[in-house]
Amino acid sequence: MTRSTARMRLSKSALLCAVALPAVLAMASASAKTLVYCSEGSPENFYPGINTTGTSFDANEQIYDNLVDFERGGTTVIPNLATKWTISKDGTEYTFSLRKGVKWHSNKNFKPSRDFNADDVLFMFERQWKENDPYYKVTSSNHAYFGDMGMPKLLKSVEKIDEYTVKVTLNKPEAPFLANLAMQFAGIQSKEYAIAMLKAGTPEKIDQDPLGTGPFQLVQYQKDAIIRYKAFPQYWEGKAKIDDLIFSITPDASVRWAKLQKGECHVMPYPNPADLDAMRKDANVTVLEQPGLNIGYLAYNTTKKPFDDVRVRKAMNMAIDKKAIVSAVYLSTGVPATNPIPPGQWSYNKAIKDDAFNPTEAKKLLAAAGYPNGFTTDLWAMPVQRPYNPNAKRIAELMQADLAKVGVKAEIKSFEWGEYRKRMQAGEHQMGMLGWTGDNGDPDNFLHTLLGCDSAKGGGSNVAKFCHKPFDDLVVKAKTVTNPAERTKLYEKAQVIFKEQAPWFTIAHAVQLKPVRKEVIDFKLSPFGRHTFYGVDIK
Repeated sequence: MTRSTARMRLSKSALLCAVALPAVLAMASASAKTLVYCSEGSPENFYPGINTTGTSFDANEQIYDNLVDFERGGTTVIPNLATKWTISKDGTEYTFSLRKGVKWHSNKNFKPSRDFNADDVLFMFERQWKENDPYYKVTSSNHAYFGDMGMPKLLKSVEKIDEYTVKVTLNKPEAPFLANLAMQFAGIQSKEYAIAMLKAGTPEKIDQDPLGTGPFQLVQYQKDAIIRYKAFPQYWEGKAKIDDLIFSITPDASVRWAKLQKGECHVMPYPNPADLDAMRKDANVTVLEQPGLNIGYLAYNTTKKPFDDVRVRKAMNMAIDKKAIVSAVYLSTGVPATNPIPPGQWSYNKAIKDDAFNPTEAKKLLAAAGYPNGFTTDLWAMPVQRPYNPNAKRIAELMQADLAKVGVKAEIKSFEWGEYRKRMQAGEHQMGMLGWTGDNGDPDNFLHTLLGCDSAKGGGSNVAKFCHKPFDDLVVKAKTVTNPAERTKLYEKAQVIFKEQAPWFTIAHAVQLKPVRKEVIDFKLSPFGRHTFYGVDIK
């Protein structure tokens, strides 16, 4: 779709939102502070343990707390529901002291009778870990992050020492373990609420009508239209500065920009690169930006012919003109990607050279692999804008044209976003576009989570289904090493193997851009692309 037609076509969800939003705004009192965030899509649910998309994490981020958190706008791990912790000398035992007096939200289905305690921490772990837990299969049994990071094998035990002390024992040291617990999959739900809903025969309600200890409580959710939150007055860190937080679900970037201009929303994600000049000239808008901790890529399903042959994967990489794609689609908002981790990530291997754009050599490789006349394949394109990919459909069209020149006929396919992810994780594609924004500032979050054998299984985040022992041995070993210099060497070697094996065509690292209205006070960009509204104020 061209920019002009995109501006003319209001999507169904945008129209729904246009109807719903004024009514919701009217519900707030004249003195209440209301901030509207123009979200790009609907969350899959309100249980972070089974989600992997930023869209769902943004919706859950407001509701739940974790044992530990990242400092606002940074990557340093700080206390949250755990006030302090100790780690054994061998790096396998973590003892957490829990915060006392932390209150739970309530709703029409449930009023809590107690504060947050150790039982809730155990519930967070066991729901994702123990297959005999009554909540293991509720909503979904695919605890993607938990599995992708190898947590089922890593955890030896999680024990309640007393009401406010929990001890986690690991089978081996895990360098990024604390940072992992600051990620959204480890958001803590109420065990008491879970027991009550199980007794009522409605266990799924804890994921549909969520209760957390976080700064905002869910008030209303209408799919493809609106999410409305209110500040939780009993929040342990103090009531939020804004009273009402509204997610106005607006999939079209042009419509999001129009709403921001009119003051109908205050913060918007994922602007069209072509709109940036106008945004920077708007006196009412500030465009916040910083290098993105992300990667956009085309994954080859290495378990399916012809992509089980590294020569074919290398040929595809040489057949696609990466620089032309980045120039046409990302404009000034992205840089061509060589490695699977971004240049700002520690352990990035600067010595690696990218595959050269060389259609002639690509044809020779295809012929050597037994495809002198090319072949037919699919090419999946995401239906939504993401921080690492501003327009997957347009990129797919450019790739399709390049591949045709070496005899490869690629049929572009797409699905609704939730369905798209589910099918790609199941390995239904031959080639498919996806991407990643780092969650914890550690290379493990890219190299093991996206390319390790643990996550190559059905439902995992390794959509290339790439399980290559020399690579996996390096990234698994790097988890257990605490010395950063030693870990760096292992990750640098892993990146060399990645480039040799070519499970992906690495597209680009995008600059994180956030247009924000001038009346918004102290909104901070997250290196992980999170949208956190606690601490934000509005004039």
